[in-house]
Amino acid sequence: MDVIEISNLYFRYSKREEYLLKGLSLRVRKGELLAITGESGCGKSTLLSIICGIIPHIRKGEIEGEVKLFGREVRDMAIRDISKEVGIVFQDPDSQIFLPTVEDEIAFGPENLMVPREEIGLRIERALKAVNMEEYRLENPNNLSGGQKQLIAIASVLAMETDILLLDEVMSQIDEDGKDKIKRTILNLHREGKTMVIVDHDIDNLSLADRVLELKSGMLREFKGW
Repeated sequence: MDVIEISNLYFRYSKREEYLLKGLSLRVRKGELLAITGESGCGKSTLLSIICGIIPHIRKGEIEGEVKLFGREVRDMAIRDISKEVGIVFQDPDSQIFLPTVEDEIAFGPENLMVPREEIGLRIERALKAVNMEEYRLENPNNLSGGQKQLIAIASVLAMETDILLLDEVMSQIDEDGKDKIKRTILNLHREGKTMVIVDHDIDNLSLADRVLELKSGMLREFKGW
């Protein structure tokens, strides 16, 4: 089953600009761990923003083609409904973390969806266990390392219990120890059947993927640069 279906996608941020994505098509299977690489500025982050509805619901631009989640066109879905299907973790964890404790941070998303309090507690436990950060539940995120913050950002998205997880350059600002922890977390989630799309310009971070595609000149193609 294809949980993400993109057909003939064109996108540009302004009519005065060149198209960043030019007829791009993509299919992602349920449970797949897909990696996308490419040079900085080629449109990788833009593609993830389109998949999760940030574009065009929050950030605007000119978009053509089909983008579907589980057979539904993303442009026709409310952002609240999209957030139940797909979650995204950004490059800079500080852009996602803003509450005084790890527990508060992880609870924030489910609270906005009116998840019952008891269920939120269980989700916090499961999410922290998934990233091996249970002992930091009551810690202030400002006291954590960059790698630990990124794990908490991942846990916050996992608590939403979406079927799809998008990871946008999540290892780019992390030391080697932090990268190892994030990679182990990704592999564990993959074994549990989570569908994931990882974007990274560093191919060394993508060896754990089922397949790797390269975004170049607005199109996706099989990556042959190992």
